[in-house]
Amino acid sequence: MATRTKHEPNVVLSTQDFGVVGTRPTRHDALDKVTGRAQYGDDVQMPGLLYGKMLRSPHAHARIKSIDSSRALALPGVKAVATSADLPQVSGKVADLEGGFFNFLFLSNNCLAGEKALYVGHAVAAVAATNPEIAEEALSLIDVAYDVLPAVLSGPEAIKEGAPILHEHLATTSTPTVGAGGYRDGNEGGKGSNLANKFEFRLGDVVEGFQQADVIVEREYRTEPVHQGYIEPHGATALWSADGTITIWSSSQGQFAIRDLTARILDIPESRIKAIPMEIGGGFGGKTLVYLEPVAAVLSRKTGHPVKLLMDRAEVFMGTGPTSGTNISVKIGATKEGRITAAEARLVYEAGAYPGSPVAPGSQCIFAPYDIANVYVEGLDVVVNTPKSAAYRAPGAPAAAFAAESAIDEVCERLDMDPIEFRLLNGAKEGTRRVPGPMFPRIGYLETLQAAKEHPHYNEPIEGPNRGRGVASGFWFNGTGPASATASVTSDGTVSLVEGSADIGGSRTVAAMQLAEVLGILAEDVHPSVGDTDSIGYTSVTGGSSVAFKTGWACYEAGQDIKRQLVERAAKIWEIGVEDVEYRDGAVRHTSDPELTMSFKELAARLNATGGPVVGRATVDPRGVGGAFATHIVDVEVDPETGKVTILRYTAVQDVGKAVHPTYVEGQIQGGVAQGIGWALNEEYVFSDEGRMMNPTFLDYRMPTALDLPMLDTVIVEVANPGHPFGVRGVGEVPIVPCMAAISNAIHQATGLRLHELPMSPGRVLGALHAKNGSP
Repeated sequence: MATRTKHEPNVVLSTQDFGVVGTRPTRHDALDKVTGRAQYGDDVQMPGLLYGKMLRSPHAHARIKSIDSSRALALPGVKAVATSADLPQVSGKVADLEGGFFNFLFLSNNCLAGEKALYVGHAVAAVAATNPEIAEEALSLIDVAYDVLPAVLSGPEAIKEGAPILHEHLATTSTPTVGAGGYRDGNEGGKGSNLANKFEFRLGDVVEGFQQADVIVEREYRTEPVHQGYIEPHGATALWSADGTITIWSSSQGQFAIRDLTARILDIPESRIKAIPMEIGGGFGGKTLVYLEPVAAVLSRKTGHPVKLLMDRAEVFMGTGPTSGTNISVKIGATKEGRITAAEARLVYEAGAYPGSPVAPGSQCIFAPYDIANVYVEGLDVVVNTPKSAAYRAPGAPAAAFAAESAIDEVCERLDMDPIEFRLLNGAKEGTRRVPGPMFPRIGYLETLQAAKEHPHYNEPIEGPNRGRGVASGFWFNGTGPASATASVTSDGTVSLVEGSADIGGSRTVAAMQLAEVLGILAEDVHPSVGDTDSIGYTSVTGGSSVAFKTGWACYEAGQDIKRQLVERAAKIWEIGVEDVEYRDGAVRHTSDPELTMSFKELAARLNATGGPVVGRATVDPRGVGGAFATHIVDVEVDPETGKVTILRYTAVQDVGKAVHPTYVEGQIQGGVAQGIGWALNEEYVFSDEGRMMNPTFLDYRMPTALDLPMLDTVIVEVANPGHPFGVRGVGEVPIVPCMAAISNAIHQATGLRLHELPMSPGRVLGALHAKNGSP
């Protein structure tokens, strides 16, 4: 049995200290969560509540000829059945929402299938009944007539001539965004295409660059779809009131996204929907879309009752979005001195049944850690008969990094060059132009490499047979967007903070800490909550590692608003000019008379009697988001008898800008690494030839447990983002990006094998060992 090696304590390489930012207060929601008081999506209860269930397609590709719900409706306790006929036929033209592009007809048809069922598990009808058992029984009484069609399950097969076409009205676009494909109406002709999007990025001249290379590595890589693996299944409750307004309770990564997407699907004004965010039991990108909310609303309208829909685990796997399966080819050239002269890649990402894979961000990130003069990247978004893909932690980037960083490791081996030295020589820095066009501002990639190079893990020898060490790097550009915050000063000197970002990683506390930093008060004196869509200004989705940045900015500005008002109030109380008052270190002070001073708490107690309460408000859409880089080191041991890979030691080094709450940052990094280890070694969707997922439970879908992992060490590097008042960069996405390549490179050092397909499961590793050794 492999013995795991020692680990180092987590390290924070801090560059600037603040009063609150950078400390480790107790999270504000901790007590409610550990005592069970926190309310999640399934906890919603109210009088007259009905329970819904979804009928799902047993076929990967089939035309729906008819749906007869008469037998189900005759069952006592059944109150309604809904199909796509109950949803408005919204336009199939692409529209902009939340900075992304959506085809709302496709989004609607993913909630309830229209003319076709496009994957096994595709919802085709829904039932509302007085209890879940009756609803489940009613599903078997709905008669659906299918015309079964040939299915296509992989990207390369889907774009071949003669492949089955999923969407007769889909046209190929050429826009490098997370898009929705083009759409032809019935009068535009054409036979449709499975290629939803094809685009190119070019920088320099790759032909000339490869001519300058002394070493060229060209390889192809394959990754399978994997699920985010959040513990809480999707759930939603909706009440369509008699006045035409709708209230939705659900666990999601953005209540405003739930409101807006549901409004578009139901073709009603957004103002008629109130979305109330419940606590969320994990999302990782997978809870940014709607699956149940519009259906629950329609069932509520038909019954006059609130309706709750809740998925079981198999439905989560088969009916919601994993990340894309991918086929990626990479070619990298370098001089004998180790300078990269050219790089090119072709990324084919499977979007699932509807367009919109993360091939665009994957294409932007694949070579981002490197300063390369000549680059060509081609991205293809392809529809196949599997569940529609969804975001998963740095969507698109992990698969791209697996390909690029594996090939780079091979270049290092060919040149007999240390992999960190190679990256230091070629690493991106401020002023480096990325292949999509923009130049990097101040970034910390070289600092992560230097910290990795100096870490004891990298400098201690790895001893024993069948052991190896791997290194890889990764990038994520991080997100931003509109955000809102309202902060009310109470008479006891605390602040009630309402912000609009759904909290999936401790963001309430991080928001409270940034407000407290501005005001010079304790983080514990700020009481944060997440508002519903009627209680706080618009805030974009919690995703892309954007919340600490954008909502942090909103809280910073709300704090500045409070400070301005407190200065004005102190001037009024002291009967002096505003220009003679300053706010500093949690107190208002006369600029020249030290006797005139009031602490925040003292002034708060006088607000209501001297002009009324003080409320700070801010709405922002901040620019200046800072990208994040990570470099990982991993030691593995490979069992030559079974092919099992054991992680012996893992160190993740990451530039975080400024760690607002270092414990949260460490947890984000460790969580991303744990998921990356699962992606690398075990996790995959296994489909039958007919397109049915064969492992839709946590028993068969193998996620890592605590027994599979050593202590995951972190090194927090702080290179301040100049676009944020405290230097913040998003931290949650990039930790997963280097994992698969780092482990693959370690397996190569341990065994001599170059594995080009994920997961690197015991069976796959053992097969490769047998092939290498000439064994049957």
